[in-house]
Amino acid sequence: MENMIETKSRQDLLVTKTPILNQGNPEEKRKEILNYFRKTWELDELLYDCLNGQEAFLHRADPLRHPLAFYFGHTATFFVNKLILAGIITDRLNPKFESMFAVGVDEMSWDDLNDKHYEWPTMQETLAYRNEAKKMIEKLILELPLKIPINWESQFWVIMMGIEHQRIHIETSSVLIRQLPIHLIKPNLLFKICKEWGNAPVNELLKVKSGKVRIGKGKDNALYGWDNEFGEFQSKIKSFHASKFLVSNEEFKGFVDDDGYKTEKWWTEEGWGWVTYKKCEHPLWWLKEGSVWKLRTMLEMIEMPWNWPVEVNYLEAKAFCNWKSAKTGKTLRLPTEAEYYRLRDSLKIADQPEWETAPGNINLEHYASSCPVDKYETDGFYDVIGNVWQWTEMPISGLDGFEIHPFYDDFSTPTFDAKHNLIKGGSWISTGNLAIRDSRYAFRRHFFQHAGFRYIESDQEVVIETDYYETDGLVSQYCEFQYGKEYFGVKDYSKTCLAFIEDHLKSLKKENALDIGCATGRTTFELAKYFDKVTGLDFSARFIRIGTQLKETGKLKYIRQEEGKLTSYQEIKLDDCGLDSVRDKVEFFQADACNLKPIYTGYDLVFAGNLIDRLYDPIQFLQEIHLRINDGGILVITSPYTWLEEFTEADKWVGGYRKDGEPFTSFDGLKDILREHFDLLDEPKDVPFVIRETSRKFQHTISQMTVWRKK
Repeated sequence: MENMIETKSRQDLLVTKTPILNQGNPEEKRKEILNYFRKTWELDELLYDCLNGQEAFLHRADPLRHPLAFYFGHTATFFVNKLILAGIITDRLNPKFESMFAVGVDEMSWDDLNDKHYEWPTMQETLAYRNEAKKMIEKLILELPLKIPINWESQFWVIMMGIEHQRIHIETSSVLIRQLPIHLIKPNLLFKICKEWGNAPVNELLKVKSGKVRIGKGKDNALYGWDNEFGEFQSKIKSFHASKFLVSNEEFKGFVDDDGYKTEKWWTEEGWGWVTYKKCEHPLWWLKEGSVWKLRTMLEMIEMPWNWPVEVNYLEAKAFCNWKSAKTGKTLRLPTEAEYYRLRDSLKIADQPEWETAPGNINLEHYASSCPVDKYETDGFYDVIGNVWQWTEMPISGLDGFEIHPFYDDFSTPTFDAKHNLIKGGSWISTGNLAIRDSRYAFRRHFFQHAGFRYIESDQEVVIETDYYETDGLVSQYCEFQYGKEYFGVKDYSKTCLAFIEDHLKSLKKENALDIGCATGRTTFELAKYFDKVTGLDFSARFIRIGTQLKETGKLKYIRQEEGKLTSYQEIKLDDCGLDSVRDKVEFFQADACNLKPIYTGYDLVFAGNLIDRLYDPIQFLQEIHLRINDGGILVITSPYTWLEEFTEADKWVGGYRKDGEPFTSFDGLKDILREHFDLLDEPKDVPFVIRETSRKFQHTISQMTVWRKK
């Protein structure tokens, strides 16, 4: 009886399904979403109950990720920041936390992983913040207007965004917990592992018939989705053979025993570079004690379950396929995304909301670990969904019709770089959106998740484009604006700005400069001609990654729109702009100008180019910017003052309205706000610039530049 109660309690706490958003009674749907939110929040905190004290909270489980202290606060902060961005709330709960916990989750080059920049709060302090956030979110769920269907223009879409984001981090946090030293974790009866293990079945290849595949969904889809899931891709897939089972620990051991980690010919160039750097000889979760192999699960060290799926990164999976091909004389590789879907769809596996019980080890419905590869079968194949994620050959990219969601513009596009490969099928802890058919998640090829693979035999050659061209339309426009040709006799904007302030720079100490709202980074690089170190900050990771790529490689390729569907391929090099020599002096980070971290201070010059009329609180930014500048330092502001309520509520405009019945310009507003801490150095200057949209459409804008010296 106790076991039945315990099982029911576990099911009630852990097992949920992502809500159907296009049908039902609004008030019943409100209750369903509230329940889904509460279960998500509770599951998140139950996972962190597995940490054994503050040391575990602060321990860096992976040197390329933040400590778990960050992720515990991050999921709550994400809600607050997105609700502010959407204009649903206006007041912060804790500005310090909402800056500290905001960014740094995917090992991007611009992630700030320097521990010296953080004073992490205690688990109790973060829990108190989370409790405050939870009450606020619950109140919104109960009070916000709700109409069916809920689509990505709805306020409730932002609520769902926060919930599904939290479910992603439940899974990624479980991976980090699995990497903690075993003494820093403690058992939790809710997370029970599978107790079945033994010898693995012999794998074999089974035929998958040819057929059509459709990837992507429309805006009228019943389920919440991330932007990369929307759009369309269709293809006719030739027949192929796929492994009956996921590759087991035992099958992979053949590669380990054959010195696979010491034999360069099995690895890609990227893979061999990773192996030699890490000096690894076996999968991350394997541990050898004498002659005995063991496996680290999330919370335990157990006898090696040879019949469980091996968990490796893409580079290891790819090397195994190359080795296995040579040993068998067959052409084996990982499936493409479309081939995975052809296998899945041919078996007619129901999607998550339709399940009575999960048809695989997924959604936390069965175990808190992997299980034998021959346990969950569908028409001859095993683990087509669940157990572990399955690596594919394909880097992620947008589908035809892809659009960026305005409230999360950096969810997908930073991964469209030919360096992030898609994983499919979900793992034992994949819940919510992670467990639906249409989910499209991708990780760097050396990254670890609860991920393994199955191989296929096919004579269909897969061509992976590694010569990546930037395809994001807005980003490409800014690449052209900041590094491309000059149009209509209008000189380069960044160089013109610096020419205007050059006299003021002569007597200025030139150690540190800040380019805030840096976009793709041209002004950041130009400032580095004068300053010892320049930091570029932008709210959008879509822009930051361009500056970072230029810093790292000195070049960039992008697709430029010409007319209709006609495009051209462009390449820019810092050397052509006379900027290659300053690359080492710049750095780029993602940041919110209205809620900057304390580390962004001590600057001799701050350049805020075309920024203030796109901030949600420009008055606060201007009132606080003096705190970031050294005495005698310079603040440069340029703006066309194109105030729009979609970006800035009217009561927070700096100017552009009538005050006491008289016209009150933005320059008037700047003088009012800045006069306490700054002196105006010159009369305002006009700085024209041109942004090219197509070969026949251009934006010609005139910014006003003002230069201020801190008193």
